Formats: sequence, structure tokens, C-alpha cells
Amino acid sequence: MAWDFETDPDFQEQLDWVDQFVRDEVEPLDLLWGGLEFTPLSDELRPIIDPLKQQVRDRGLWATHLGPELGGKGYGQLRLSLLNEILGRSSWAPIIFGCQAPDTGNAEIIAHYGTPEQKERYLTPLLNGEVFSSYSMTEPHAGADPTMFTTTAVHDGDEWVINGWKFFSSNARTASFLIVMVVTNTEISAYQGMSMFLVPTDTPGVNIVRNVGLGAEPDGEGSHALIHYDDVRVPDDALLGGEGQAFAIAQTRLGGGRIHHAMRTIGMCGRAFDMMCERALSRTTQGSLLADKQFVQGFIADSYAQLAQFRLFVLHTAWAIDKYQDYRRVRKDIAAVKVLMPGVLQDIVQRSMQVHGALGVSNELPLARMWLAGPIMGLADGPTEVHKVTVARQVLRDYRPSDDVSPTEHRPRKLAAAREKFAQYLELEVGNL
Repeated sequence: MAWDFETDPDFQEQLDWVDQFVRDEVEPLDLLWGGLEFTPLSDELRPIIDPLKQQVRDRGLWATHLGPELGGKGYGQLRLSLLNEILGRSSWAPIIFGCQAPDTGNAEIIAHYGTPEQKERYLTPLLNGEVFSSYSMTEPHAGADPTMFTTTAVHDGDEWVINGWKFFSSNARTASFLIVMVVTNTEISAYQGMSMFLVPTDTPGVNIVRNVGLGAEPDGEGSHALIHYDDVRVPDDALLGGEGQAFAIAQTRLGGGRIHHAMRTIGMCGRAFDMMCERALSRTTQGSLLADKQFVQGFIADSYAQLAQFRLFVLHTAWAIDKYQDYRRVRKDIAAVKVLMPGVLQDIVQRSMQVHGALGVSNELPLARMWLAGPIMGLADGPTEVHKVTVARQVLRDYRPSDDVSPTEHRPRKLAAAREKFAQYLELEVGNL
């Protein structure tokens, strides 16, 4: 049965529990221990975090993106989207539910392409929430164009030797291992000549030069590493998925991840929208509530419509992924979701900031931090411009050029065709005059 804008009652009950659980038990963690989400648990935090994770496991909601054989529920993208919409309100929530980025995508590709030994060494502790991982792909000079990557891995006996630079390898500072995308064959196309390796972060030659922060984060305290791979030696069994398979692996990782990003973004937008509406009903200026001001009413109406449209589009895309089980077939809509995401987030958060006045841009509300997530989403997993090109190319595949010098909808052309089609009736009409 097609999804009919209602959620299965049993799953809705789960979502209701998640909503209350995140609000009461998880969001307070953001206030007290924000920034420690991707840090191995300290003796102070473990007695707090582990019981919360256990409650999630007891509800059958731990790592639900993975199949039962890996300890998850194997939820399709639609259910995952509805779940991630709630988790997006809190930075700690994905950790508590075992579905934090980039670990979800990294776990997925190890599950799909890893050997039994690789799964035991890397996947099991990752799924148990005991370690973190980093996806080391982007290079300083290449940005979003992987065909320009120059980091290489050269076969030397029963080892591979990795050399090169990677930039913005998120969470490398606290990760136990990295998934590194490198060139293994320079004689053929990058699409066939690149491979991925599983590299423990304590391997000699893995040098984190600096950790780049976002926005106003203090120097050296960021979580996006510039890494120099300097004669890093790894054994043959560090190769993930076979030589030359990097692009196929990357697409497995990125397709669903972009939808999860979108739903978490919707959760963030919903939080900003709730704050805006509360403020409108609470603040009086120039003799009346902000809610009575037409500018504020316009902010609320525009935000409501924008969020509802985006949410429905994301859910439809998730539904299509579940239906066709083929990310390539839904590539156009996934890219379009990625294009819309930063704009929707920035628009709604900006309006909420405006309604809150000076308080809205202060560090006493989360809005400024939420606003910065907009441009970040415009770059993460590929810049907006690249995805617009993808959308346009995919859309144009369904069209054909006009077979005449004039457009198909050119009125004289269509009028001539209509007259030819109904010529006998037109002649009869003229004959009766």
C-alpha cells in the first residue's frame, strides 16, 4: 500500500516515545556536554550515556538503519526519515540512537563491502558505540572534484603505501579509524582507478596537522582535520571492497546519508519555528503582541509553508528509495533535496532570529549556531552548485528538442495542426455559411 500521509500506528507510538525521550532525557545533554558527542566516554559520562543507549536498545531503536543481522531493524528510508526528524533537534540524539554521521555511512559501507575480519575489527565496535570513525575523502586542492585527487596508494609487496593530503576529515581527532579514498591506478579513469582503505588513526605516518573549526570555534579545537598521509603502510587486507571500487562504495554511503541530513535539518527547522511562534505570542511591542504584526505573521506563514513543502518532498524521496531500492533511479530527487536544504534552514532560522531581536543572535539561544548549519549543509556531501547541475542533467533526460525551428508550443504551429485535424468540420462550417 502506498504511504497515505499517515504513519503506521505501531511506529507512530515509537515516534511518540522518541519525541518525549529526546526532549526530556537527551536535549539536556546538549546544554551540559555539548561538543563531547564524538569523544570517547569519560568515567563521568559513561554512567549517564550508557543507560540512555540501553533504553533505546530496549525499544528496538538502536542503529535502525542496519539490518537485523547487524543488530538493527533494517528500517527503510521513510521510517528512518521520520525518526531522524526528531533526532535532528539534538546534537547528542544521533549518538544515543547509534545513527550519527559520519559513522552511519561508514558502518553501512563496511557492512556492504567489508570482509568478515574487517567487520569484526571495525564494524562491531562501531555499532556498539564504543569507537568513532572518519571518512577521509576531500583534498585541499580538489574540493568537491574527486577526479582531481592526488593522494595515492602504491602496492609494495604485501602492503600498500599511502601518501598525500586530506582536508576536512570530520571527527578524525577522536576517531579510531579512517576510511581513506585514494588513487591506486593513475593510468585509467579516476572512476575506475580509485580505492578505499581502512586505516587505524594510530598508524605511523597518519599526521593530523591541525583540526579546523567552524565559524567562531577556537583555534585548534575544531573537529575537521587536515591530515598528511606520509608513507602510511597498511596491509593488503586494509583494502575495502576491492581495488578500483571507491566510487561505487561512495555512492552507497552518500545516497541515504543525504536524506538523513535533510530530515535532521527539518527537525532543526521545526525547533526554530517553534521558538519563533512562542516568541510571537510572548513579546509585546508598540502596544501589541508580535503575533499581531503583519511582518511577523508573514514570517510565520512563509516558514510554515516552506517547511511543509520541504518535508513532504523529502518524505516522497525517501518513499521512492524504498520503493525502487535503487539510489540511481532517485538520484534527481536526492540531489534536489540537497539543493533546497541549506536555503530552507537559513530562511526559517533567520526569521526566528529576527523575531527574537538581539537575543536571537546571542549565545544564550541556539539560533546562531543553527543558522551556521545552513552554509555547512550547502557544502557537506557536495556543494549545492554540483547538485543543481545533477538535477538539471537528470531532468533534461526526460525531454527532447523540438523537431521544428519553432517551439512545440508556438501558437501558429499548433493552430495549423488543429486546423488540419478538424479540417472536415471547418470545411462543413464554411460550406453552411
